[in-house]
Amino acid sequence: MVSPYNGTGHQSYLNPKTATTDFRSQTVHSNFYGSDMAPSIYVPAPATFRKPIAEAEMLLRRNEELERELRESKRREEKAAEELRRMRERLRAAEEAEERLCFELGELEAESLCQARDYRRRITDLAEQLARVQVR
Repeated sequence: MVSPYNGTGHQSYLNPKTATTDFRSQTVHSNFYGSDMAPSIYVPAPATFRKPIAEAEMLLRRNEELERELRESKRREEKAAEELRRMRERLRAAEEAEERLCFELGELEAESLCQARDYRRRITDLAEQLARVQVR
């Protein structure tokens, strides 16, 4: 299929479905109006006209690369955001566990303090009983 552009950056008037290009003879044959027309001579575009097209193609390729990199970057960003969400959930669970442990530790300390007072009272009572028994 012949490009709708003739190399000069301007759209060709050839019908791309019926146009053929013979590069060996550098002629273009077309059935644009449905009848055979006289062959015309193909004049290649000067390099100065091809340069903007090459630059445009290069920019299109670069644009595609940048779009691909953007998609990959967004995918990595979503992955990092998901990992951050999981880490926050784990941190929240660890903080809750720490609070529960601190509460339990506080209860155990209070209970051990009560037991120590009870034991001290019991020891003092036993020491007093022993002292009374020895006095008699």
